[in-house]
Amino acid sequence: MTKALIVYGTRYGATEMTANEIGDVFRQEGLDVKVVNLKDEKVKDISDYELVVVGSGIRMGKWTKEPEKFLKKHHKDLAKKKVALFVCCGAARPIDEAGKDETKMHEAKTKYLDEKAAKHNLQPVSLGFFGGVYNFNRVSRLFRAFMASVKPQLEAAGVPETEPGLYDTRDIPAIRGWAKELAQKVNA
Repeated sequence: MTKALIVYGTRYGATEMTANEIGDVFRQEGLDVKVVNLKDEKVKDISDYELVVVGSGIRMGKWTKEPEKFLKKHHKDLAKKKVALFVCCGAARPIDEAGKDETKMHEAKTKYLDEKAAKHNLQPVSLGFFGGVYNFNRVSRLFRAFMASVKPQLEAAGVPETEPGLYDTRDIPAIRGWAKELAQKVNA
């Protein structure tokens, strides 16, 4: 049975929910999976895993610090393994017309995934570029006031409010499809 490690860093919960969704699909596909929030648990050794999936939320154009540190610490071991990277960010599902420009979306994917892999000398078997969440419940009062103008845009774009104050731009079937394809690729 292929052993997979999914590690992630999250700010507002989208990456955590995505990592757990990926883990569920991997289990359905017969993989032995461990999912780790790097803020809560440090991973010292990855030698037992054939596949390592590293995910991060994006805010203000940057990965969260925990997965960044993980990549830096384990880059030599990761270079010998099957690796996949994913991010959850607003650029993957823009809510305004300017953001829907395919060039801008491609640039964001390149910056957050391709350049990150190159920085750490990785050759990922797969890259996942997923939407994020706008969680008005987990931001400071100041940032909430700043984001107030975003709510009408989210509603106009048809982004569902999955619970009070939480707007989810992720495409769950696409995430599950990506995870299934990845699991099948490493089990082949």
